[in-house]
Amino acid sequence: MGLIPSRDKIKIGITVQIVQKQDQRSGNLTEGVVKRILTSSNFHPHGIKVELDNGKIGRVQNIKK
Repeated sequence: MGLIPSRDKIKIGITVQIVQKQDQRSGNLTEGVVKRILTSSNFHPHGIKVELDNGKIGRVQNIKK
């Protein structure tokens, strides 16, 4: 697993992979486009919490290029 992206790397409209609360044990990732950034601090050890445009909420694990 790579480095968790910090908040300054995450922008509204980019495609990311998140882990949702119910998937934290399995590590199952969900891909989507960032609609809102919910974490106010620049870094969180489990990932910055975001809401995707499909309404799903989770912590960013990867930024898709």
